[in-house]
Amino acid sequence: MTTFVLVPGAWHGGWTFEPLARELRGHGHQAYPVTLTGVGGRKHLLTASVNLDTHIEDVVNLLVDEGITEAVLVGHSYAGMVLTGAADRVPDRVAGLVYVDAVVPEDGDSCWSLVTDNERAWYLNGVGESGYTSAPQPFFDPRATPHPLASLMQAVRLEGGLDRFRNKHYVHATGWPGTSPFEPVRRRLLADPAWRVHPVDSGHNVMGGAPDALLRILLEAADAA
Repeated sequence: MTTFVLVPGAWHGGWTFEPLARELRGHGHQAYPVTLTGVGGRKHLLTASVNLDTHIEDVVNLLVDEGITEAVLVGHSYAGMVLTGAADRVPDRVAGLVYVDAVVPEDGDSCWSLVTDNERAWYLNGVGESGYTSAPQPFFDPRATPHPLASLMQAVRLEGGLDRFRNKHYVHATGWPGTSPFEPVRRRLLADPAWRVHPVDSGHNVMGGAPDALLRILLEAADAA
């Protein structure tokens, strides 16, 4: 049995991973869809002080509080920042990493620094309303909520690299309408034999666009954990 911790991207709550979590449980695994501080069902906690460190602590605290020692961390989009930071802080609790059409930062990177001007414009959407929140795009699921801007701007600080983890997967969505902002990371990881890169026929919302393919990849990661 493998324990999956499923972290959504910006503006989205743990509900985005709940259907996949049910499938994983049906295969005999444990699955924890995470709702990050200030987002989704925890939107009442959104303040100007919520940042990337807060979200990393959300995942680290879950691992520690639940006594999880062999986790496969799964993150979509922005959550690649969160996965990397959490794995760096408690590497002894992590048995695998799955980045789902996500950023894969190195020390000193931020989500802002790793995406294109198109995504940066998304991040700044609605900031004038509070000064510290990024509004969801109108085409998002109606459950999407404002996201803490500081988490998208803050650089991650890492003590080690991802080379400590042998079980690493990158899911690359091939159905972007234009060039994917994650194309540079896809090329970088394709050249690294330590990574498994999985192209999937889906738009950015891989959980909704290619759930069966994503499930197969996660089960593969479980077998390697």
